[in-house]
Amino acid sequence: MTDTVLSLRNISKRFGGIRAVDDVSFDVNKGEILGLIGPNGSGKSTLFNCVLGQLRPDSGKVQVNGRNVAGMRACALNKLGVGRTFQQLSVFPQMSVLDNIILAGQEHHGTMLSRLFGPSDAGLTARADQMIAFFQLEHLRDEPAGALSYGQQKLVDAAMAFMAGPSLVLLDEPAGGVNLTMLGNLKDRLETYNRLNGTTFVIIEHNMEFVMSLCTRIIVLAEGQVIAEGSPDQIRSNQRVIDAYLGG
Repeated sequence: MTDTVLSLRNISKRFGGIRAVDDVSFDVNKGEILGLIGPNGSGKSTLFNCVLGQLRPDSGKVQVNGRNVAGMRACALNKLGVGRTFQQLSVFPQMSVLDNIILAGQEHHGTMLSRLFGPSDAGLTARADQMIAFFQLEHLRDEPAGALSYGQQKLVDAAMAFMAGPSLVLLDEPAGGVNLTMLGNLKDRLETYNRLNGTTFVIIEHNMEFVMSLCTRIIVLAEGQVIAEGSPDQIRSNQRVIDAYLGG
């Protein structure tokens, strides 16, 4: 049995005459925390969207646990255990923290009929409270999500992504706009969740300190191509990465 959770083979995506992703291949193994970095316009978000079904690659294969998922819609991917967080927060500001997290879980729980005629929380309050406790949001449980700080909303967004117990989570710039204190808390929660559950993470991030301290392996994109792959120490010392991304 393979330990590969996510496999990309020869993924390419064009927009007119621009090749945003150019023949990208790599595997992500079970329990790994993989960072995907690169300068603006390097193809990171396009590649993410090809994995998550928001874009269909022009060529290549995307597999999750050995199953071809290229072009599969997000709701179907969720049922296969794929979760994600967004660069732009997906919380509903007028709803409480608890209700936001319950709503995220309802998408993956039961049938349409059971959601229509079952309890209003679909029986998910206990699970939502577990996620609230894990992300240390108990004191904010009943507060409107819009009243929280940006960093606190990032934690709520993460709790929403983990409600269904995904085996693979793609995180799009989780550190963006988060202050140092909250950033340390987010990093600790992600590391702990990974250790306790064996969940696989793929993280797009511009915060180099965050990604270098969290990820076990890093892939670097530039102009749609993989230009380097390795441990954080290997990436720090890679001259091609320094020239293309870290600015010498």
